[in-house]
Amino acid sequence: MANIINAIINIVENPKLELRKYSSSHNRVNSVGEALEEYIKDAFAGTINENNENKRNEVRSKIFSYLGNQNNPPDCILRDGDAIEIKKIESDTSNLALNSSYPKNKLFANSPMINNSCRNCEQWNVKDMIYTVGVVKNGTLKALAFVYGSEYCADNVVYERVRNTIKEGIGGIDALEFADTRELGRVNRVDPLGISFLRVRGMWGIKNPFETFDYIYKKDKNKKFNLMAIINEEKYYSFNNYKDLEKIINNNLNADISNVKIKDPNNPAKLKTVKLINFSM
Repeated sequence: MANIINAIINIVENPKLELRKYSSSHNRVNSVGEALEEYIKDAFAGTINENNENKRNEVRSKIFSYLGNQNNPPDCILRDGDAIEIKKIESDTSNLALNSSYPKNKLFANSPMINNSCRNCEQWNVKDMIYTVGVVKNGTLKALAFVYGSEYCADNVVYERVRNTIKEGIGGIDALEFADTRELGRVNRVDPLGISFLRVRGMWGIKNPFETFDYIYKKDKNKKFNLMAIINEEKYYSFNNYKDLEKIINNNLNADISNVKIKDPNNPAKLKTVKLINFSM
């Protein structure tokens, strides 16, 4: 079963920084954001150097149970494994735009924000969520972060509480004709003809992982590329290939793995022990 360890190993051993060139070599004409997605999916699938599109698709169909679209999270799901959300930003200080989907510490099958193809891709109720964030400048990958939602985001109820409070407040306004919607609100028949309507949508965002975890990790600005991965101890030791990663890191002067403590997203007074993996070149 493929996992985050596979992806890190494949990137350390096959770093591809020129995303436009990488996309072109795989006979794909994509935007830089799509090229980043393709590279990350190939990293998980072990198909970074596979140029035969048919073989690549065959491998992906075994590795992933779901390959999503840009309008509904997540971007992909590992078969019997984690969900993955891939985001591109252009600077170290850029926030992640999550649009109508609030931050997720885990992905639930009963979430109204996922589509039926995702919900029915396999038998599942809850998935751990990996946020993969790439800093891309002029088509070149400068930095990459892997972090689990359980270390990055608060419990879903925190965001649901805010969303529901706003939704109920909007719905309580008198003299407006509201309609049922998954958004924060929809007002029908705004004008005298009754032909216009107003949609009220939430636009969620979150600080990127490099800013969020700057108290435990600093990029090496003298290097062309930096990778950071944060994995909680329980999750890390649940993978049967973590020793493969440790062997590679021990033989690479540009890579390191250490135990660090981070703030619990639900209670910053509580600290969690995680594995911090970094690689630069």
